Amino acid sequence: MDVNTFKSVYFIGAGGIGMSALVRYFLSKQKRVGGYDKTPSELTDKLIEEGADIHYKDSVDEIAEDFKDAATTLIVYTPAIPGDHTEFCFFKENGFQIMKRSQVLGMLTKTSKGLCVAGTHGKTTTSTMAAHLLHNSHVECNAFLGGISKNYGTNLLLSDKSDYVVIEADEFDRSFHWLTPYISVITSTDADHLDIYGTKEEYLESFRHYTSLISSDGALIIHENLALKPDVKPGTKIYTYSRESGDFHAENVRIGNGEIFFDFISPFGNIKDIQLGVPVAINIDNGIAAMAIAQMSGVSNEEIKAAMATFRGVDRRFDFKIKNDKVVFLSDYAHHPAEIKQSILSMRALYQDKKISAVFQPHLYTRTRDFYKDFADSLSLLDEVIIIDIYPAREKPIPGVTSQLIYDNLAPGVEKYMCKKEELLDLLKKKEFQVLITLGAGDIDNFAPNICDILNKR
Repeated sequence: MDVNTFKSVYFIGAGGIGMSALVRYFLSKQKRVGGYDKTPSELTDKLIEEGADIHYKDSVDEIAEDFKDAATTLIVYTPAIPGDHTEFCFFKENGFQIMKRSQVLGMLTKTSKGLCVAGTHGKTTTSTMAAHLLHNSHVECNAFLGGISKNYGTNLLLSDKSDYVVIEADEFDRSFHWLTPYISVITSTDADHLDIYGTKEEYLESFRHYTSLISSDGALIIHENLALKPDVKPGTKIYTYSRESGDFHAENVRIGNGEIFFDFISPFGNIKDIQLGVPVAINIDNGIAAMAIAQMSGVSNEEIKAAMATFRGVDRRFDFKIKNDKVVFLSDYAHHPAEIKQSILSMRALYQDKKISAVFQPHLYTRTRDFYKDFADSLSLLDEVIIIDIYPAREKPIPGVTSQLIYDNLAPGVEKYMCKKEELLDLLKKKEFQVLITLGAGDIDNFAPNICDILNKR
């Protein structure tokens, strides 16, 4: 099927970060684009400004007539949508062509050279960084990203000169199995989405199958010491990377005065004195992977060095909102125990003599049930923790699964608080902070402007 033959494209879950990149893609192709999302957001507001027809009530009556012709309309949906969704059922019952977001992305990128970044965590920053390196070089690229690039204010980059496309390869619902990578990075394989996979072994099996999809004339760049055993095609090259060792690694790392420099060691040529545009320790690993992709795609060492220093990051990934002599405040999307641990350790490296506090909003009942002890272990690396209610996203409550499970397992000596989301700002007004982080993939980031007001008035 050629998606370009459709006049209209309708998205169920249009405001999702991955879905919105496709909304923007089809708008760029002059299609009539519309859709439904559960709640308004800054992102849906921008999509409407860009030309999308989006509404927030699940009702067939809300769907514009342009999108009710099965012969000319493609329906794209996110797996997070429940099966009894009214609009979804209407399209199924009336013979529309319906595809998952990942299927459409797989089709659109099938004839391109896919530069894919997969992994439990690190994939959004690494893929956005790789896209920035290629976009700022003679190679150029297209990119479908899982976050809003702060350099470009969007999650979609387009080029009519390049056959490379950077893709965040999402393992949720086995979405990445629709991709045909030319080069792929795998950043991490810490078990997640056990509501989908059931066991850690099945999760790893999904990544193993993903490696078999990489082109035989392409390459896998895999972080060292992962439990994953790749199953690549004959001819596919395998490289390793990490901060300390591997085919690609860092040497002469210098962290201080809010800056990070290191030398990039590579089988394709070393680059001295790389400066991280977003100077947090975990971005050394992310940067090594992104530079490996760029080098292997033909970006010059000079282009790589210049672009690394100008990378501004991704919204909600180590997103510094306030950074002055009095207080530091940042928002981070970390929502898995391993991510949270890396986030905290990165902040410890930058602010060794400061008290580090965090507000954590757990994401999903199933993830809390499966990992509450691991969450408590990671959060116990902080000096102070404020935990609010679980953000349910697509899930119904599970009896006995609340934020209290994490709270009760925090290590002795950690200053800790539990509060309702609506009580958070009142609690923050009563406290003094040196370094404050909001952690979570839910709606905790909506509080960032109010938190900035509170801290700036001190």
